[in-house]
Amino acid sequence: MRLRNVKGSRKQIAANEYTIKDAEQIKGQWKDYFQDGKPIQLEIGMGKGKFLMQLAEKNPQIHYIGIEKYSSVLVRALEKMEENPLENLHFIRMDAENIVNVFEKGEVDQIYLNFSDPWPKDRHAKRRLTSRQFLERYHNILKEEGRVIFKTDNRPLFDFSLEEVKEAGWTLEKSTFDLHHSEYVEGNIMTEYEEKFVAKGKPICMLQIFLQEDK
Repeated sequence: MRLRNVKGSRKQIAANEYTIKDAEQIKGQWKDYFQDGKPIQLEIGMGKGKFLMQLAEKNPQIHYIGIEKYSSVLVRALEKMEENPLENLHFIRMDAENIVNVFEKGEVDQIYLNFSDPWPKDRHAKRRLTSRQFLERYHNILKEEGRVIFKTDNRPLFDFSLEEVKEAGWTLEKSTFDLHHSEYVEGNIMTEYEEKFVAKGKPICMLQIFLQEDK
C-alpha cells in the first residue's frame, strides 16, 4: 500500500518536542538522557501510535520509544500526542536497519513488532523485521534475555518468523496462531490494524522470544 505524503511532515517532526533528535549521539548514554533509570521498550514500525500510547499510559514506570521511518505516518502519532501528552513516550524517525547505531547492548528491555510489512518476495526476506538479520540487531541492543514480541495477521510471515527464530538460536517462550482465542489474550493491547482484523474474525498470530546468553 502506497502511503500518502503529508506536506511538511518532516519539518513538523523535527520541531516536535516528543521526537528525539540526533539519536545516534545518545548511544550508550540513554540512562543519562532520561535521568531516571526507567527501563526502555521499543516498538519498531509504530504507525500512528495507538498501541504505544495505551502502553505508556498504563505503565508510567517505563519509557517507550516508537521507531517509524515514514514521516507521513509518524506525524499522525505526534498529533495524537498533542491531545494527550505522555512524559514517558518518545519517537524517533529512522529506518530500523540502523537500530544498532542508536542503542548499545543492554540499553533496551523489550521490543514490540506489530503487523510488520511482510515483504512477500523471497529476495526481500532479509528486510522482514523477524529475519535472522534483524534478530541479530535486536540481540545487539537488548539486555540479557530481553524479549521480542511479534504479532501479525499474515500466516506465511509468521511461519517464516518461527523458522528464523529457530535458526537464529532464540528461545520461543510463547506462540499461538490465534491470539484472541488463546491463554495469552489477557492484557493484550490491540493496534488499529488488530482491531479491524479481529472485527472481521481474522486470527492473529503471536510469538514471544528471548535469546539466552552463553555462560
